[in-house]
Amino acid sequence: MMIVEKTNLKGVLLIKPDIFEDFRGNYTEVYNEKLYAEMGITDKFIQDDLSTTYKGVLRGMHGDPKTAKLVQCAYGRIYQVVLNNDKNSDEYGKWQAFTLTSENRHQVYIPPMFGNGFYVLSDVAVYNYKQTTVYGEAKQFTVKWNDPEFGIVWPDDSPVLSERDR
Repeated sequence: MMIVEKTNLKGVLLIKPDIFEDFRGNYTEVYNEKLYAEMGITDKFIQDDLSTTYKGVLRGMHGDPKTAKLVQCAYGRIYQVVLNNDKNSDEYGKWQAFTLTSENRHQVYIPPMFGNGFYVLSDVAVYNYKQTTVYGEAKQFTVKWNDPEFGIVWPDDSPVLSERDR
């Protein structure tokens, strides 16, 4: 059994899968098409990606008009931010943050037109995401991480950034 919670953003879901533990360690089913469909996530995910990132790095905010994502932190601890970037939405500019860890195994479902970014809290984090399009098929947008229009609160005001995210 898993718990699927609505968030403060329409269409964005927080998924809390069961973690089975015994003397050997633990086990979590991270995706089951039938079970996710029963919970309302019916997208066809066609690409999985994995990134390893170091403490203090902020990746994002990126998104596009076609791609839905299912994200999680497979190792470490991250501060995940999701931003509604749909100018036609009554929730344009609204954002929410989540703490995703390898211990809680939480996932966030992110629909198209939402920006997605994360900041690494642990020494190293492994970030995994499923997506509904092949990377680069849809024209991506980038929202500056500290754009005053949105007022996103990050754990660090001087993160390590790529050129694209500056």
